Amino acid sequence: MTLSRKEFFRKGLFSLGDTLLKASGMVQQPNVEAAEESSELPYGDQPMVAVPRNERCLARNCGCFSCVEKCEQQAIVVVMGEGIRIDATRCTGCASCLYVCPVTPKAITLRIRAEVSSGE
Repeated sequence: MTLSRKEFFRKGLFSLGDTLLKASGMVQQPNVEAAEESSELPYGDQPMVAVPRNERCLARNCGCFSCVEKCEQQAIVVVMGEGIRIDATRCTGCASCLYVCPVTPKAITLRIRAEVSSGE
């Protein structure tokens, strides 16, 4: 059985932490910062799409191109003075852009594709 990189991260890696906690019987302490960061991680096997948070994006002022260079689908373009734009029709939801984003909290988040297309 072979898994693509995308499937590995969606199904394998992100569920690993929860599985280990359940197996050891430990209870996670609530953390406000962790709750915000968890919204940026992919959800299981649902189709995802990247969404920019331009108020945090360095490309708006200094011309950071980390996500643009990493995106194999060429779904991201820089708009100087605004930030980035992501073409949802080209985005595969692989999260490569999210992982290379140099700012914390991240200037890109992943959302379930159905939520983005319905306008939520």
